Parts: sequence; structure tokens; C-alpha cells
Amino acid sequence: MNLVDRYIARTVLGAIALVMTVLVVLGALFNFIDEQGSIGAGHYGMGEALAYSMLNLPRFALNAVPAGVLIGSMLGVGALARSHELTAIRSAGRSRWRLAGTMLGCGVLLLAIALVIGEYIAPRLEQYADERKAIARDGNVSLAGAGGAWVRDGNLVINIAERSSAVEYGGIMIFELSADNRLLSVAHADRASSGPGKTWELGGYAESRFAGDAVTDLQQPQHEVHTAVSDTFLQMAVVQPSEMALGERFRAMRYLRANRQDYRPYALAFWSGLARSFAIPLGVLFALPFGFGSMRSAGSGARSTLGLAIALVYFFLQRTVESGTVAFSLNPLLLAWVPTLLLGAAATLMLARTR
Repeated sequence: MNLVDRYIARTVLGAIALVMTVLVVLGALFNFIDEQGSIGAGHYGMGEALAYSMLNLPRFALNAVPAGVLIGSMLGVGALARSHELTAIRSAGRSRWRLAGTMLGCGVLLLAIALVIGEYIAPRLEQYADERKAIARDGNVSLAGAGGAWVRDGNLVINIAERSSAVEYGGIMIFELSADNRLLSVAHADRASSGPGKTWELGGYAESRFAGDAVTDLQQPQHEVHTAVSDTFLQMAVVQPSEMALGERFRAMRYLRANRQDYRPYALAFWSGLARSFAIPLGVLFALPFGFGSMRSAGSGARSTLGLAIALVYFFLQRTVESGTVAFSLNPLLLAWVPTLLLGAAATLMLARTR
């Protein structure tokens, strides 16, 4: 990378960093305002709400990257175009494809940063934030461990393997302990949903109760259990596929498929997350053609509006494809890449027509 490449990269990355800083600050403010309705429940106060908002910022930053990259890239390219530096660089013999390589290099750097945050930082901080909030709201229960949510409520230890829908959970294990922590019973339920009061309705219930040397088995299609664990607590405790790291989504998808279970939610989350990540360098490349032609002299306001509009189109197209994949049981591997491939095709086509 020579001096010109470094100058272009510094200008574009600086503009992207500025836009992302503004978006993250706004995200922190919106997150904190959104948490005001939860303040006062249990021990959840203003300080806990602020900590929850800050811990969720890496996830918000990842979700805001497409918009931030498009707007920032257009502003950076626009700054070079308005000062006629792009024209001077082209006049010196630098081809548009060489400029495209520099822009893609900036995008690959941003992609690497996003993958590190998404794989190692955001999921851990997000889960820690949910656990802090759940424990603060329901101080009479405790939460720990991996492999789903492990919750202790008095003499009951409950493991929830997954969240099947907005109001139903699957793969429930219930361990009942005595006062001296001896195991009294082990129960399993295929599904669970919140019942009236402080109860849970369990479906496909099977229990083994230990009394001395004897074991008593019980099987019921429906069973009611009393616990202080609320539905809100479990919603925050059980990790959703979209909140997991890409590696965890892939391992979960492979495990469920090998055991002939429904792996589609994890497959959709994995391929969609991967496609959105690879849209980052394409978003940087997409801004380059707007440094030439009629958009060369456009102001920063026009470029910001255009970048935001394109980011919104990409976002809603991605969401539409994801919803359609779930509703019609389509192949997530193919459809998740459609918006990203369209973005790349549009960037290549516009760049090829640039003179």
C-alpha cells in the first residue's frame, strides 16, 4: 500500500469512524430511554439500567455497521471528490479498479473488526447484561452456567435448553433438592409455557422420584409446577440464535441437524449473520462510484441521506428475506445471501459504468 492508498484509507475510515461514533452515542441514549419502563422492578434501578445500556452497545454497533459504513464511505469519498483529489488521482493514472481495491481493503479491515466484536465481545457482554438485569428484577432466584439457562429457585434447579417461541420454551429439566441438598427427583418436559400466577404449564412431563432405594416414575401429558421464575426472567436468560457468536450458531446448527432436530432457526441466524458481515466491504465499495459524475459535487447532507436510504433498503430487504425463509420453510443458505449479492452486483455494475 503506497502513500495514495494510505491517504484514501485514512480519509474513508476516518469518516466511517465519525459516523459510527454518532450512531453508537445515539444508540446508548435510545437504549437507556427504552429501559426506563423496567426501572423499579425488584432491585433494577437507574444504575443497572445505565449498565445494561452500555453493555449492549457492541451489539448495537454491529447492527448499525451497514448504515454507518455506507454513510461514512459516501462522506469520505465525497470529501475526496469535492476537493478534486479523486480527479487528480485518476489523472495521475490510477484506474478505478485500483481505487476499488483500496476501498475493498478498507472494507476487509472493518470486516475483521466486526467479526472479532461479533465473535468474542458482543455475545458475552449481551448475555452478561441480560443476566444482570434478570437477577436484579427477580432477586429471589439465581442464574448460572452454560448449556441453556440454569436457574435455582429455592429447592428447585431448572434448566431451559431453548426458547421455542415468544411464549414457549423447550427441553426443560427440573431437579428437586432436599434441605441438605440431596436429590429428591428429576423431571423432564418437552415444552413449558407461563400459566396463571406463579405457575408454569409443562407438556410431555416425565418424573423420577427417589425415596430410599426405590424409584417412582410419573408421566403426565400436562403438569403444573409452582416457581417464582417469571416469563420475563427466562426471556432474558435464554440466549437467542441471533445473540450467539457465529461459531456457536454453526456448532448448534450442525449438532441439531446431526440429531435430526429442527436446526432452521440456527441455520438462518448463521447464514444471515455471515452475509451481513460480508456486506461490509461491499458497502464501502458501493460508495466509490458516487465520487464521480453528477454526485461528485453533492454536499454531505445529500450523501448522508442517500447512504441512509440505501442502508434502510438493504435492512428491510434482509428482514423480508429472513421472514420469508421462516414462513415458507425455504433454504436459508441461498436466500440469506440475496441482499448482499444484490449490493455487490450493484456496486460492480455502477463502477464498471464509471468513466
